[in-house]
Amino acid sequence: MFTRRNNSNLPLAQGTERFETLIGTHTEIHGELRLNESARIDGRVVGNIIASPGVQATVVISAEGEVQGDISAHRVLVAGKVAGQIHARERVELQAKCLVQGDIKYGSIAVEHGARVMGLLLQVDESGEESPSQRDLQEALRRAQAS
Repeated sequence: MFTRRNNSNLPLAQGTERFETLIGTHTEIHGELRLNESARIDGRVVGNIIASPGVQATVVISAEGEVQGDISAHRVLVAGKVAGQIHARERVELQAKCLVQGDIKYGSIAVEHGARVMGLLLQVDESGEESPSQRDLQEALRRAQAS
């Protein structure tokens, strides 16, 4: 009844992820951020955050963090604010008080009660490709919004 759980399904916030890069709360960066390792954003980034292909980097946006730009990484955890697209090849986690203004492409997703998303949620396969039905749905939604 009380067995030890496998850590692979725990939220990133409770995991043992190691962050080599930290953008502090009083730091603001303008420009593209290219990652070869996991990063935690406690400050503000104006620009895209892109993890190198093949690198299993995690990007965490803390409750104080803010990103104005797209994020592409293996895993993405959002507790703060993101104004841009998110593409997480493996997993996206949206914590209770987060705000995401943009579409999210993900392999798997965890959403806490209270998380806010203003955009589409699109599951992608392991290659990162959307299914044809998802592309059709996305195009139909864009046409409806334009009219």
